[in-house]
Amino acid sequence: MTKPKVAVLRPDDDRIEEAAKYLRSAGVSPVPDPMLTICPTGQSPQPAEYCIFTSPTGVEHAVEQGWNPDGETVCAIGRQTAAAVRNYGYSVDVLPSTFTSAGLVEELSNEVGGQFVEIARSAHGSGELVQGLENAGATVHETYLYRLERPITAGRSISSAVAGELDAILFTSPKTVEHFLEIADDRDLDFELRRQLSGIIIGAIGAPTERALIDKSIRVNVKPTSVGFERLADHVIRKVNE
Repeated sequence: MTKPKVAVLRPDDDRIEEAAKYLRSAGVSPVPDPMLTICPTGQSPQPAEYCIFTSPTGVEHAVEQGWNPDGETVCAIGRQTAAAVRNYGYSVDVLPSTFTSAGLVEELSNEVGGQFVEIARSAHGSGELVQGLENAGATVHETYLYRLERPITAGRSISSAVAGELDAILFTSPKTVEHFLEIADDRDLDFELRRQLSGIIIGAIGAPTERALIDKSIRVNVKPTSVGFERLADHVIRKVNE
């Protein structure tokens, strides 16, 4: 029996290797297509009353640049981000019950008025977090710790999709959606790709990724309520095997 083929779009580091390994262990044939290259900016978070991290990658680069909490309230969006902070030996003071920018804004809205808030993240975050905190009366500064660029080798998933070889695609960030469609456009394959996508299970790792797909008129079949690659993979594989 032929195993289902599932494309996975992750950064070109150990995460793509771990994702492919997990998919193989789950009984499917992975089509790994590294869709992001992480490019550090060399910047470090500024001192503030509140310091917000939105991803484990941001935590890693902040620590590499010498970040060391000194009395600020440390906030993390998502369990994985919180775990990254704790793995470096630091405490997380605020972890919103809803792992989104809106969830953190709701958590902090009654306490950040008149406070200086530092957001340490990628250069591609949405404005929702900044706007929400400013509306709550905070002075907000962003430090871009890294940028996400498109690897020159990316595109295997587009070729496989157009050839009718894929059963599912796992999108793991809004930027993977953007790069995926940019490659299709560069190759003049957008029309054929979209035609094939109608028969492929599309999985999105969270609400921002889901919105990015919907904004590009791509329907989403699977979006787990909690964020995490393994949860996404499990749900998509279950859908493929229905």
